[in-house]
Amino acid sequence: MIPLRHLVVGAQGWWVRRRTDVLPPAGGPVAGLVGETLSAEPLRLGVLGESTAAGCGVATHDEGFAGFLARGLSDLTDRPVAWHVVGRHGATSRRIRHRLVDELGGRYDLVVLLAGANDVLSRRTTAEWREDLTGILDALASRADQVVVVGIPPFDSFPALPRALRRYLADGGRALDEVAQQVCADRENARWIGADGIDDVGPDFFARDNFHPSTHGYRRWADIVLAALPALER
Repeated sequence: MIPLRHLVVGAQGWWVRRRTDVLPPAGGPVAGLVGETLSAEPLRLGVLGESTAAGCGVATHDEGFAGFLARGLSDLTDRPVAWHVVGRHGATSRRIRHRLVDELGGRYDLVVLLAGANDVLSRRTTAEWREDLTGILDALASRADQVVVVGIPPFDSFPALPRALRRYLADGGRALDEVAQQVCADRENARWIGADGIDDVGPDFFARDNFHPSTHGYRRWADIVLAALPALER
């Protein structure tokens, strides 16, 4: 017999998909340079992952996670920051591993990975997540001095989701976060940074779909990551 909780969650998931707008990724350039270019060699930043990396919910990457992170890094290090984004709406860790990592290309001082939400939504197992996250970090090991894996945002704070679905997805997110911490702990150049600090958010955190961040939401999320980043060479 299918547990009642799974029936309720399945019905609520169908209802949410039917009524939620699919927002496009951010427009404009997917790479740029911020900061005073004459002061020092630019710090090379890559942002890789799912729809939040792609900037869904805002018009351009300047208003999204990558833009705020790049400007914050420039302020912290007193260096210009050359940033590059590779993100896809709906991308699971498997797609990131087998398709998007190669699109990132180049060599980076720091790569920030935004992934896992779609693995939760797709009901992928912790074993599948571990395998693909490990593969992503293996592929980035020769391309980035440091890799930051950002924790999955707390689904129980998402206003677009009914209560039972929020709890179910939040439990899934916490399970994947535990695995991500374990995977990163075994690597010298990888660090997991949790999404603590965006679990108490208001309506202004979200875009009009009540699911992806707004400009304010991306700024707040980038600030949380910046505050927890390991020291970078100035």
